[in-house]
Amino acid sequence: MAKSFTKREKENIKRSLQEACKQSWTQYGYKKTSVDDLCRQVGISKGAFYIFFESKEALFCEVLCSVQEQMNKAAFETIEMYRNKYGVAAALKLIYREYNKNNFLYNSDSTDFTMLKNKLSEEQSRKIEESNNRSSQLFVNQPYLKLKVHPDMALSVFYSLIMNIKNKNILTYNHIELFDFMVDHMIDNLYE
Repeated sequence: MAKSFTKREKENIKRSLQEACKQSWTQYGYKKTSVDDLCRQVGISKGAFYIFFESKEALFCEVLCSVQEQMNKAAFETIEMYRNKYGVAAALKLIYREYNKNNFLYNSDSTDFTMLKNKLSEEQSRKIEESNNRSSQLFVNQPYLKLKVHPDMALSVFYSLIMNIKNKNILTYNHIELFDFMVDHMIDNLYE
């Protein structure tokens, strides 16, 4: 007979599965992260996994969207705290540090990530896309921020700076300090 879980146990197991997935995805990638290993780490059977997630891809989608949501919330709170271009700079620095901790955020052009995208349902793909769109709106849709450049230009600059994280291992200077320097020196050219 299958074990039933209390509401608290379900919440804790689901959170543990998400954390185990996040760690394994960062370390090994999507393909090498197995449901069996995640279940073993959390202490549940593979059959019990499907009480929490309909598929491996559903778990990965939820992890990605959750990380993005937490990052967006923290970035929004940072921008709101300053309510000016320096809040944007601080939020960008926060986002970069999250990308540094979670490489799956920036490896979206890898074969591994493409394999995941190909297995996502239309609803899961839409959920990820909507999460991505919310991220970009943080920097262009605040009434107290006035851009000096076209919004697409600003977003492209931010994306380019953040994606420079892919070069972190070949840079001759600390990549986090370099990112902070670039943000501090370009923010005045993007916002009034």
